[in-house]
Formats: sequence, C-alpha cells, structure tokens
Amino acid sequence: MVPGVRLRQVRERLGFTYRDVEQASFEVAQRRGRAEFIIRISRLADFENSGVVPSLYKLFSLCSIYHLSPEEVCQWYDIPFSESFSNGGANGAPNTHLAAPPRGVYLPIRFDPAFDPQRTTYLTRMVQQWGCFEAASFRNGSSYRYGYVGLADHWMEPLLRPGALVLVDPQRQRVDAGNWRSEAERPIYLIDVRKGYRCCWCALDKNRLVLQPHPLSPCVSESYHFPDEAEIVGRVIGVSMRLVDA
Repeated sequence: MVPGVRLRQVRERLGFTYRDVEQASFEVAQRRGRAEFIIRISRLADFENSGVVPSLYKLFSLCSIYHLSPEEVCQWYDIPFSESFSNGGANGAPNTHLAAPPRGVYLPIRFDPAFDPQRTTYLTRMVQQWGCFEAASFRNGSSYRYGYVGLADHWMEPLLRPGALVLVDPQRQRVDAGNWRSEAERPIYLIDVRKGYRCCWCALDKNRLVLQPHPLSPCVSESYHFPDEAEIVGRVIGVSMRLVDA
C-alpha cells in the first residue's frame, strides 16, 4: 500500500478533516517555535494523493497529530531506520568517532540441550532460536556509548583493529594506574582530543594526559593538557571486530 493512502486511512480513522490537521499543525509549530511544522491543506493533499514525501518537520507534525511512530511511518517510505546501524557498519569511516547505538540486537534465546557453556563450540549449530531484543534493555541503568575505530586509526593495532566497534562506559573516566598483569588487562579509553578521537591506553602525568599506542603500532605517543585539550569519554568495556578483512 502506498504511503499516501496509509496516511489518508489513518486520518479518516481518527475522524480528522484536512482543516483539522492544518489547525493542529499550527499548534505544533507554535509549541516548537518553527513555521516549518505547519501543514497546509494543499500540502496534506499532496502527501495523500500525489506521492509527495513529507519533510522531516511535516513528518514530525503528522506523527504527533496522528499518534504514530516516526520509525513506522518511515518504513512506509522504505526508509528502514532500524537497519541504519548494521548498514552503516559496512561503510567504515577513516576517523575514529562516537557512534549511535543499535536499536536492537539479535541474541540466542534457546540452545540445543547438548550445549555446554564450559566448552568451546560452533555456536551457530547449537542455537535453536534467535530473538531480537531492544538494546536499551542491556544498559542496566547505565548510558553506555559506542565508538567506532576509524579505518585509518592504527593506534591499538593489533589489539584493536581498524573498523572495530567499541562499547564505552562514560561512568568510568578516571585513569586507572593500577597493576595489570598483561596488555590485555590494561584499560583502554576513548579520548576526545577536540580535533577528533583516540581509542588507546593513557596515563596521567600531573596536568598532562599522555596517550599511548600499542607497541606494535606505527603511531607515536601524544600529550595533551588535561582536561582543556583532551577529555576522557569513558573506558572501553567491550569490542566487536573482524579478525580478517572483509
């Protein structure tokens, strides 16, 4: 069914006339302080009958007035926002940056009875059912952030390969100077250096934040005045990356 027909059916089901929608959009525009939210009668007719695609402002007004989910309406126009996270992962950027989190993740919810979590196994063969869960349900009350290691970022290679996706805990911004037994235990941080981001080890020397790359990396250490020139976004607590280039 074409999107315009869907919009007309929703409007008629709610009992709105064109004039009602126009008047309601004036109220939305007044609350938001922008005239772009106004939907004129002629424009609403174009949306419903002529295949015209609403602008972001008009779409917001329609979803507000009709009590619709913007993500659902975008699906009508073949814009799958729920897939933006996975689609974006195939187009790696050269620079390291913060990334928007996925809306949902697929996890195994039922395993084969023979599955033994103590043993290394071919997991795909042991999963009887996969399910999609809202990503927010895994935050456990903490607002985790996501970072993307740019394709041109070799700071932590080979420990973190370019193109890796890292999970960052912004509640853990203190530089840990504790004793770690190996490089695998040493904390990695996502650092905002104003002109970009670094995902690396770091050490605090008085008022200087020293950023340290992996010993096998071609990169060299950098030092910034802390916190004026560099800010710790958080500690990396998880990583997803390919071991072989796609």
